[in-house]
Amino acid sequence: MDNPDGTGALTISRITIESDSVSLDFEGTVEGYGIVFATHTLSYIGEDRSRGRLQGEARTFLEDGGLVSTPHMGTFTRDGPKVSSYFTDATNHGVVNFVVWDIDILTKAVSVRYWEVKSS
Repeated sequence: MDNPDGTGALTISRITIESDSVSLDFEGTVEGYGIVFATHTLSYIGEDRSRGRLQGEARTFLEDGGLVSTPHMGTFTRDGPKVSSYFTDATNHGVVNFVVWDIDILTKAVSVRYWEVKSS
């Protein structure tokens, strides 16, 4: 997918491992949204743990001091330490985005791209 409406860079700040899932906390900056804090739980489907469901929440503090909050719901795939997550959000300001995160578990680096599918 080309020409995202915005990009960003996050880092993993916490990883919690459960028998059938992993929870990750993230923080960083996303274009158009400012400072972002998010939590995602990745629940595995299948024995190889290479794909599954994603559920999470994010809070964003805008440069003007405003707050944006949104649930995240989608899917993920994993190839070794690389995870790609695909989800939609629905912000409290009425904006809906399709979002792709490319996560490197080893370096804790996250590349963010989003496309606005509904404006406020």
